[in-house]
Amino acid sequence: MKTENAVIITNKTRLESLIERFNTKAQAKFYIEHSGGNFSDYEQEHFVFKNSLSAVVEKLSVHFKCKVIDRSYLPNYIFTEKDLPVVLGQDGLVANTAKYVNGLPIFAINPDNSRYDGILLPHSINNFEDQITRIVHDRFVCDDITMAKATLNDGQTLLAFNDFFIGPASHISARYNIKIGDENENQSSSGIIVSTGAGSTGWLSSVCNQVSKMSDSETEIEMDWDDDQLFFVVREPFESKHSSANIVSGYIDDAHPLIVESFMPQKGVIFSDGIEKDFLNFNSGAIVKIGLADSKAHIIV
Repeated sequence: MKTENAVIITNKTRLESLIERFNTKAQAKFYIEHSGGNFSDYEQEHFVFKNSLSAVVEKLSVHFKCKVIDRSYLPNYIFTEKDLPVVLGQDGLVANTAKYVNGLPIFAINPDNSRYDGILLPHSINNFEDQITRIVHDRFVCDDITMAKATLNDGQTLLAFNDFFIGPASHISARYNIKIGDENENQSSSGIIVSTGAGSTGWLSSVCNQVSKMSDSETEIEMDWDDDQLFFVVREPFESKHSSANIVSGYIDDAHPLIVESFMPQKGVIFSDGIEKDFLNFNSGAIVKIGLADSKAHIIV
């Protein structure tokens, strides 16, 4: 179906968030400078981003109807096959967007190459215009990226581009039964991380670093972004009369999903990609199945 709309997804700049917090730019400046910070850096970042946004809207408007939405509206925005999701922001915004666009190809643009790494942002503000013609004529190429899916026994679902966290919403122990394949046991821990290939260099890598330093041996999980598998690790499992610590890590695929049953009376949660506000309750009686998402994310390259 022919693309008609460019939906540009952005996030508030740090300056906009400060003004929202302190009501005026002058008050925000007073706070930053009296704390020893460099307020001009916030202003420069904001200036560059707004210029990039203007350039993107101007070039896309030649071919599509344009709409700019803030990231906070993503969970409730309904994308159609006529939409082109355009991410203008940091890498995390691409990950967050991918969960809500129903497999649509994502046009990801780095608004500030001097400030952002752009691992998930193949295009820069200097070269994105060349790609627009390919998109208009449907001649673009995508990288396919595996995502994870959490399905609760009440039917609720949540997707993850990088990783899931399953555990307590506060600093308490998570209690649950964990099952993969023919193995299962009751556990008490600080939670479970499930990572995709794209997320394996993030939160999961920090756990590997900790294990490597403590055991003085190299621990590294290598997964390509399009691999049809996930990897889970249990954080700080505690052994007691009522909990074991034998199932602490492993791979997840279609034949071997991870099944977790909550024994937490309250404050159990599942959230993805570090977005704690967008979560599923995971309290006593809840059972979650973690596996591969039905479709992959597609990033235009």
